[in-house]
Amino acid sequence: MEGVGDRLNNLVMSKERKKYLKNIKKNKYLVFITQVGLLIAFLAIWEVLANYEIIDSFITSKPSQIYETFISLFSDNLLKHVWVTTYETLVGFLLGTFLGIIIAIILWWSEFISKVAEPYLVVLNSLPKVALRTSNNNMGRSRNTSNYNYGNINITNSNNIRKFKWIYKNR
Repeated sequence: MEGVGDRLNNLVMSKERKKYLKNIKKNKYLVFITQVGLLIAFLAIWEVLANYEIIDSFITSKPSQIYETFISLFSDNLLKHVWVTTYETLVGFLLGTFLGIIIAIILWWSEFISKVAEPYLVVLNSLPKVALRTSNNNMGRSRNTSNYNYGNINITNSNNIRKFKWIYKNR
């Protein structure tokens, strides 16, 4: 049911204003249709070029293969894995936020603890977050694949102790 304000607006609104609003709505619709059309044209050209082997489908794949893979992932409990990842991310975020707030309150409340922890917090804050990982071996490289760690010193790698070249690697 229309209110009194809506009826007054319709009565007061000029023909030019109605035409202007209709034109804006038409332009929004036209932009949307053009965007969808460009997406469909891009996918169609990509599929045709891959089918006729003009582009290497091993490197760029094909939209049809991507769709088939996506569908097969859903049949292999993809949503379950997405839910677990989302759940773990949210729990980690909330736990980190809660612990951060608790630690901030403790540091604010106790001047002594704040002064004791300050140099350690400054050092931890200035370190790149990648440097806080447990070891260099977590980045996909095996311990024995290389005597060098690209500038990072890995003290768990016994090969570095035998050869001193790693000291001068990135100087």
